[in-house]
Amino acid sequence: MVQRLPVRRDGKIIYDIVLTQDFQDLAPEIAPFHLENRRICIVSDSTVSELYLEQIRLILNGCCRTVTDFVFPAGEKQKNLDTVRDLYRHLIENQFDRNDLLVALGGGVTGDLCGYAAATYLRGISFIQIPTTLLAQVDSSIGGKTGVDFDAYKNMVGAFHMPRLVYTNVSTLKTLPEEQYSSGMGEIIKHGLIRDYGYFCWLMDNRDAIVRRDPEICLSMIRRSSEIKRQVVEKDPTEQGERALLNFGHTLGHAIEKHMNFQMLHGHCVGLGMLAAGRISLERGFISREDLNRIREAVAAFGMPVTIGTADADAIIQSSRNDKKMDGGKIRFVLLQPPGNAVIDRTVTEDEMREGLSEILE
Repeated sequence: MVQRLPVRRDGKIIYDIVLTQDFQDLAPEIAPFHLENRRICIVSDSTVSELYLEQIRLILNGCCRTVTDFVFPAGEKQKNLDTVRDLYRHLIENQFDRNDLLVALGGGVTGDLCGYAAATYLRGISFIQIPTTLLAQVDSSIGGKTGVDFDAYKNMVGAFHMPRLVYTNVSTLKTLPEEQYSSGMGEIIKHGLIRDYGYFCWLMDNRDAIVRRDPEICLSMIRRSSEIKRQVVEKDPTEQGERALLNFGHTLGHAIEKHMNFQMLHGHCVGLGMLAAGRISLERGFISREDLNRIREAVAAFGMPVTIGTADADAIIQSSRNDKKMDGGKIRFVLLQPPGNAVIDRTVTEDEMREGLSEILE
């Protein structure tokens, strides 16, 4: 049965997040777009395409005039302007125009890359998200943030471009590798810590069912995280204020990701970043040591690392200063005050960041 979460802007529904257990409702969901005489390009990576591309192609063949596909090698290092250029070339050679549609089939890398291409090709073409990873289902597919990495700088080139639909088939989690599943839990834990501590506690109470990927529990979890993300982006669609709360754990998390040469998964780095930000919150008296231990317990319970060995704290701090979250030379840090309520702070010092990193460095 389809569950639907409408995303609004200025009181009007701009797209729906559809939650379901299969792909059988995909065609009816895009029927209102009237694509009978239009082209559709499915954008996917080499891993996801092996699993779902033909199934999605068969469904979309009955909805439009022509279906093409653009498949790129899987991995974060492909999320760059060179891959976008190759996608532009595919669209030009297949005569795509502004009334056609792109379909992002895959995880966060695919969604971000496809969305950025959609935002910039012919100054804007429609796209939909079909997220197949837990992280994409609860976070990156929602809210219209698109972008690619530039050299070693994560998501430095991007645009806000809302999808016309987010179609989340929870059953795709069955094919997700364990480390990718645990990576998604980093963003889910974050949602509870910034907005709903009761939800965070529910995650811990249901950890066994979540770890074994119980379909109904996963559907409930994805729905609640999607609701939290939706509520934030509806109030601040272009990250001028409150939406920055979604960056809890990301300031140092992105810096760790870069420092580790993108060999660690994004959600795992977010988990480490949350522990570091939690330590800063503790040192400021905003949360208790018991609160921080509870966060550490949650990160570990869902298979994420809680330390990164003997990394260079100063190098990580320096990397954080090249992050797109800089504001007038100051880092917009997100702290807990207390768990379940996040606040934006621009006064965190390098010494405090070093103290925060001590929580995760051996």
